[in-house]
Amino acid sequence: MKKNTSHALVRIIVIAAMLVLVVAAAIQCANGKSLAETAWSLLPPVIAIVLALVSKEAYSSLFIGVVVGALFTTNFAPVAALDAVVNDGLIAAIADNAGIFLFLVLLGIIVALVNAAGGSAAFGRWAETHIKTHAGAQFATFVLGVLIFIDDYFNCLTVGSVMRPVTDGHKISRPKLAYLIDATAAPVCMIAPISSWAAAVSSTAEGLNTGMSGIELFIRAIPYNLYSLMTFVFIIAIILMKFDYGPMKQYEKKASSGDLSALESEAGETINPEGHLLDLILPVVVLIITCTIGMLYVGGFFGVDTSGSADFAGDFVGAFGNTNAFVGLPWGGIIALVLTVIYLVARKVITFQQAMECVPKGFIAMISPILILTLAVSLKAMINSLGAAEYVHDLMVYASDFLYGMLPAVIFLVACVLAFASGTSWGTFGILIPVVTAVFPTDSPLLIIGISACCAGAVCGDHCSPISDTTIMASAGAHCSHVNHVSTQLPYAMTAAAISAGCYLLCGAAQAVLGDAANTLTSFVLLACAIVIELVVLSIVRARMGHTGKEEVTKS
Repeated sequence: MKKNTSHALVRIIVIAAMLVLVVAAAIQCANGKSLAETAWSLLPPVIAIVLALVSKEAYSSLFIGVVVGALFTTNFAPVAALDAVVNDGLIAAIADNAGIFLFLVLLGIIVALVNAAGGSAAFGRWAETHIKTHAGAQFATFVLGVLIFIDDYFNCLTVGSVMRPVTDGHKISRPKLAYLIDATAAPVCMIAPISSWAAAVSSTAEGLNTGMSGIELFIRAIPYNLYSLMTFVFIIAIILMKFDYGPMKQYEKKASSGDLSALESEAGETINPEGHLLDLILPVVVLIITCTIGMLYVGGFFGVDTSGSADFAGDFVGAFGNTNAFVGLPWGGIIALVLTVIYLVARKVITFQQAMECVPKGFIAMISPILILTLAVSLKAMINSLGAAEYVHDLMVYASDFLYGMLPAVIFLVACVLAFASGTSWGTFGILIPVVTAVFPTDSPLLIIGISACCAGAVCGDHCSPISDTTIMASAGAHCSHVNHVSTQLPYAMTAAAISAGCYLLCGAAQAVLGDAANTLTSFVLLACAIVIELVVLSIVRARMGHTGKEEVTKS
């Protein structure tokens, strides 16, 4: 009872603080002062994030953030604010993200088809004989996430649908599954030279004053992308050490007794005994192939791109840099869906009528992530209209005047804050990479580290943000409550982020001392130091927990 009372008191205090800040902003507007490109521009996402964490409810929190952002944008004019919410927010979000919504629905239908055909159950039976431990199921999820490095959206949803039966069988909580998915999706894309993220970074850096091509800059920055690499080390460490901490520990304890903290109950589903392992593997492989081909096609690899340009014909990397995942993924998803239906019906594991019954089932399964994504994108639109990016840009330029030696760490932290508040990695490094290249001369030993810190911070902030589309996709892939996923993931992400920030300070100092003598070997030495520091930190955390938590789960 006392615990519930204290929680209610915290909620009241937080809501009161939010109201005071909104009233203060209204007074600013009444005095004729604009809120655009000021610290006030960061308040709407802060309100949404804090309310979501306190209330454990995502829909209303995001919507309130959108409304506050609209009020700030229109100087508290109610009619104009409503117009901004509807037209500039919700309608624009649906229109701009229709391709991803379509891909989500297509993937939901494919998953429903595979389940109806008994493919997931067959994979579960195979996994029972080959994946026999709690740690093995987690490691298999991690490995599959690393292997699907083409695109983070595709990674989240595919890994979730394939590994969910396996992790459920080993009593791994859905929040833990969501973390494993989220912690591999964006980080692996950010260190893979062939991915949609590599293409986005290289295209942003192309033509800037760096003395090298965009893709070369990206590849040289990989060894210094400490957050992505530290996250991988973190995952492997907690799996092998067999412990959890923070809110995740409680969910894993619940999972040992059968409470997986799933978004919805999946009990009572009829299992098709005719299903075969190939009924899951083949649709997934076909989906991977068709989506990859789809993104290459849209990017112009096979001739001309969607704009009629032939600049990237036969250029694999260039086509990825020129592609549009919002078009390429649905392109591949539609082909994969048709082929999956033909294959399963031809195998007579389901009838055509049963296949068509999976269409609304797949759509219904994706309603929650589509709604959250719509509200999150609407919030981003309000943030952009307030000029939050320009405000952060100006802070960054000002900081460069007196924090040159510490800039890699400063860039990392600024990128974290911007990506966390805006919910977008691509938007973050799109804003900051030109700033970084302007701050550091072409021959500066800190240029590569600065670019790496920018990309790493963008991934970190995106990883932590409740309004990030990747975070939302991870929740959807795991069929986990979005708020549960965010609250359990934050302590883990913050641990890796703190270690990364400290190591960027070391990187800046080492490069400033060594100058031209610094080389690739230096980066690997610093990376080794970061790994050692992280392992020591985790060992201390585990020791202070008294070796409790995960051990109770593994015995069940």
